[in-house]
Amino acid sequence: MARAHVRTVYESQVEMTEMVLPNDTNQLGNLLGGRLMHLIDISAAIAAARHSNRVCVTASVDELNFLHPINQGEVLILQASVNRVFHTSLEVGVRVTKENLRTGEKHHANSAYLTFVAIDEDGKPVVVERIKPVTQEQKRRYADAARRRQLRLKHRKPR
Repeated sequence: MARAHVRTVYESQVEMTEMVLPNDTNQLGNLLGGRLMHLIDISAAIAAARHSNRVCVTASVDELNFLHPINQGEVLILQASVNRVFHTSLEVGVRVTKENLRTGEKHHANSAYLTFVAIDEDGKPVVVERIKPVTQEQKRRYADAARRRQLRLKHRKPR
């Protein structure tokens, strides 16, 4: 039997760029949290689909840290990477950087970890090809993803 192809993190990475417009903001002129969550989910879903060549549905959002407000007129850079593949699920990490186009300043504004499940045409979960971390940073994220999964599973079990 042929061995399944192992993909690298690079093959599925996503970078999205968006400008924060007035319709995206709250009364303070800051990006709405829900709008940011929407963009994070889209970028992560694309990374998961690129890796699996399947439709992937969001199963959970583990952690979403709002580090700095993002202002109207600033640019968002969302970078999504598959951190680890389990069986039918994948963990995707998304890093959000905000950029002020007038000053050129960039700041890490948000991080999120999402889990997706790859599904077939009938909506049933399917096995996903493994991922091979190459760099030290990718290997760290790979190990961290396993720890986060253990916490997710622990919290899911009845007490």
